[in-house]
Amino acid sequence: MDLDLKRVLSARPGEPEDVKLTPLTTAWGEALAQDASKVPHEYPRPRMERTQWTCLNGWWDYAIVESDAADQQWRHVRPPHVWDGRILVPFSPEAALSGVGRVLQPLQLLWYRRSIELEELNADARLLLNFGAVDYACACYVNGTQVGTHVGGYLPFCFDITDAVRLGDNTLELCVYDPSEHGTQLRGKQRLRRGNMWYTPQSGIWQTVWTEVVPTSHVTSIDVHPSLDDESLGLVVTTSRAGEELVVELLDAGGDVVASRSCVANESRMFVNLQVSEPHAWNVNDPYLYGLRLTYGTDEVRSYCAFRTVGVEKDADGIPRFCLNHEPLFVRGLLDQGYWPDGLMTAPSDEALVHDITTARDAGFNMLRKHIKVEQERWYWHCDRLGMLVWQDMVSGGGIPGEWTSANIPTLFRRSWTMHADETPRSWNGLGAGDAAYREEWQATAQQTVRYLDGHPCIATWVVFNESWGQFLSKQNTQMLRAIDPTRPYVATSGWYDRGGGDYVAVHNYFRSMRVYKDPRKGLFKDSRRAFMLGEFGGLTCPVEGHTSVPTVYGYDTYQDIPTWRAALDTLLAQVDALRDQGLSGFVYTQIADVEEETNGIMTYDRRINKLA
Repeated sequence: MDLDLKRVLSARPGEPEDVKLTPLTTAWGEALAQDASKVPHEYPRPRMERTQWTCLNGWWDYAIVESDAADQQWRHVRPPHVWDGRILVPFSPEAALSGVGRVLQPLQLLWYRRSIELEELNADARLLLNFGAVDYACACYVNGTQVGTHVGGYLPFCFDITDAVRLGDNTLELCVYDPSEHGTQLRGKQRLRRGNMWYTPQSGIWQTVWTEVVPTSHVTSIDVHPSLDDESLGLVVTTSRAGEELVVELLDAGGDVVASRSCVANESRMFVNLQVSEPHAWNVNDPYLYGLRLTYGTDEVRSYCAFRTVGVEKDADGIPRFCLNHEPLFVRGLLDQGYWPDGLMTAPSDEALVHDITTARDAGFNMLRKHIKVEQERWYWHCDRLGMLVWQDMVSGGGIPGEWTSANIPTLFRRSWTMHADETPRSWNGLGAGDAAYREEWQATAQQTVRYLDGHPCIATWVVFNESWGQFLSKQNTQMLRAIDPTRPYVATSGWYDRGGGDYVAVHNYFRSMRVYKDPRKGLFKDSRRAFMLGEFGGLTCPVEGHTSVPTVYGYDTYQDIPTWRAALDTLLAQVDALRDQGLSGFVYTQIADVEEETNGIMTYDRRINKLA
């Protein structure tokens, strides 16, 4: 049997323990704790940037209120009379940097309040209130008037608050509900009872909040579709209303206009096409970005784009490979959870985001797999400009899958990787997908995620489901997403329970010898259209004294000192590199940084020690 049972048993996760985490801080969090003015303040949306905006990050009032019907009351309940203290937005109350340090429970509501001082708006102006992300459901009030509600913890949203504001002082309030794992909503790796591969939960505002002033006729979204092969740039520009002149200019890296077009928007949704002679191709060694300037009436928006192709194509020997600009590229990836000890899912600063990307790049990796999380958009922009490829996971949710179905059986029996169906209601229950409301939310959010991130050249692959969690109709859902974005390859199921969808066979191998398996649906890869990837592997553990959250560790093969760990990692990576000639198209090593019990990162959780340096 090609299975290391000793390794399986030593790595087997037990029940999560209620162990208090040892506080850790990053260098950026330490600076922020000393000076709250260092709270993230950069414009949060690089692909649709305006100059007239106000960042609302900083100190807000907060209150946590008991509610025996929180799942219903969040939509209409009135704010509390007594507030508990201050919270530093955009950090969740569970994060140390918030200044709160409390975990929101399913039978509680989280309230925010702050005042905003406004000058008189022009007659033709509108004031938009933007949230990068709020976990999970919220209702927003301005001066006591509800201006909108939103459900979903990972994507941005916006309210037009013009009719609710007044000259001078205004009061902004937000009510938040988050059931964590007591619900079936999308929640990623958060769990109230954290431990093992489950992390401290968070709730409420966790990305930047800002206002911006726009004219009544303004751009509401920009979808860019560059074609390197056709030497063209297609844009879909959506506006608040028709009737104004739209001017689109493509700028080279030096700021010179290389192509432009103007037209009157007869409809609120406009299709614009520009011909671009011999476009400068984007790649990991030369991440060339073009600038975009759009003017619609008096509204001016800055954006950017890049020309490149990604896909799975056969090489000279007929082996399917991942290709960038039609050339095979061996993918050397790291799993990236996007967690920080002081900010949880919120990085303590913009510089911290850059640090992770450059650390991975300097260590010889060319891809980060953003794992079961949608990151703040500036992270993708940094990947775009630094030349780091991204595999983007869809966020998981649903019920807690059965341990035997989701972990034990596929770990012990490789033959099971293709034998579990996901097409019937009976099969969904064991995968945590039995709730119809979850399935509906997953499909809607997955489509929104693809549309939201579609314009980032760094994104090279969409990952639909991970290790069967919440999996249902994987082949059909992959086809659904491909109808939205046919320009990128897809992993339908990363890990196991392959139903034949997508463009990769992406296996997770923590307990077997490194090898290239056949395509379970087609046999030899010369006969397949799908490339073979190690979707996850490795996870070698090395706790560093003074830089761990808990005394216990979770991972695979524990090494007590960095030199021994590094030697083992070098040996393992050499084994994987040797599989290229056998058909391996790339890998995702676990992982970029330690997270709570998991001490298998190439960096410690606080990012103060680079184990590869």
